[in-house]
Amino acid sequence: MMVLVTGGSASGKSAFAEKVIETLKKDRATYLATMIPWDEECRQKIAKHRTVRAGKGYETLEQYTDIASVTLSDRPVLLLECMSNLLANEMYDPKGYISIYGGKGLCDAIINGVNVLRGQCEHVVIVTNEVFSDYGSVYEETMGYLKYLGEINRRLTVMADNVYEIVSGLKLTIKEEEKIWDL
Repeated sequence: MMVLVTGGSASGKSAFAEKVIETLKKDRATYLATMIPWDEECRQKIAKHRTVRAGKGYETLEQYTDIASVTLSDRPVLLLECMSNLLANEMYDPKGYISIYGGKGLCDAIINGVNVLRGQCEHVVIVTNEVFSDYGSVYEETMGYLKYLGEINRRLTVMADNVYEIVSGLKLTIKEEEKIWDL
């Protein structure tokens, strides 16, 4: 099963995704972290997430780009957080897709990475961001990012069994093909 969780900044989407993981995992889960600790704000956010997960049976892997290269064993339940960070890394990091290959095929490469992970996991929960409310940036680079994230989110929605948007801590069901929890 694949679950997609979206929402705005600080909406509660991470907490919801972790609740979903708790209902799906048997004894352990793998947390695939994509946020590069660029600055103090990022380091604080990462530390907060680690504290919340402490003692809950998570193995944390950090993979900032090229998620297709991740090798997992024992078909874990996987929490990938977050797609918007992964996309930014693939666009702007020197080790990212665009630096290596250029922009053509970026969305396909990320979706392929998700499919590789799905093939190795019992369940996958993906967190992404809803950043389209402020659509209309004057910056071409920002518009390119929004275009890519929009395409990736649309494709993930088609692939996912369940899709939820978290708004101010409240769950809105977008798509629910397989309900196995009551959160």
